[in-house]
Amino acid sequence: MLYPTADSWLTAASKRITLFGMSGLGKTFLANMLRHDAGWFHYSIDYRIGTRYMGEYITDEYKRLAMQHPTLRELLMSDSIFIGSNITFENLAPLSTYLGKPGNSDQGGLPFAEYRRRQDQHRTAEIAALLDTPYFCERAKGLYGYDNFICDSGGSICEVVDPNDPDDPVMKALSEETLLIWIEGSDAHTAELCRRFDRAPKPMYYMPEFLTAKWTEYLETNGQTQEQMNPDAFVRWTYAQALAHRQPRYAAMAKWGVTIKAEEVMQVRTPADFDALIAKAIQRQA
Repeated sequence: MLYPTADSWLTAASKRITLFGMSGLGKTFLANMLRHDAGWFHYSIDYRIGTRYMGEYITDEYKRLAMQHPTLRELLMSDSIFIGSNITFENLAPLSTYLGKPGNSDQGGLPFAEYRRRQDQHRTAEIAALLDTPYFCERAKGLYGYDNFICDSGGSICEVVDPNDPDDPVMKALSEETLLIWIEGSDAHTAELCRRFDRAPKPMYYMPEFLTAKWTEYLETNGQTQEQMNPDAFVRWTYAQALAHRQPRYAAMAKWGVTIKAEEVMQVRTPADFDALIAKAIQRQA
């Protein structure tokens, strides 16, 4: 482990961490606090995916839609207009919208084959973005002079690694350059996340085997065809099962680093609070 003792963490001249866990438990809150209040370099995996690795897919989809409109087609073909996405750390809507949901096309759904294609694109992009972490650690220090570095990973990180494989390339790269920190939620947090998702279901990435099994099960259980399926109904039905599927994978990843509780994150107000929390987590792990 990069910081084997609490003292080695507290006295480190350079702190480098990767946060992981379910979306909505405080990863981005901590990243923003450390960036704004303590001058940490913030590397967002989702932002990197949406700009570097899937940016062309996203803008090409917008252009494809524009080409269906005669006026926009003429302007686009004559280079009179520019079409692009405006992804930020706080607004990843272009990425999630492109990822989409499967189901009835009249309700905004994608054919399952196209949905799987975009899921595969996301998997490739996420792995590449995670493997870029060592490069950004070096870039943050060498180019910009940042001593401290935080990798803010997406909720689907556990779907693209094998934490039980000591030679997993992503886990090795992350653990060699950063301290892996799992933000563990409780059953109450899971229930609240499900309530939030039910109010506003969003696209997300699933492991291929899990997605195919749930897609088949949903169609058979409800006696529906792809075109009859409500896209929101499918992702709502799948969400809680996806969280349950991810939990043991997060726990296995935590063996590569340390664990902090979501309740503990809620008590963090300053970078000093965060340092103390991580020191405590290292002591617990030891």
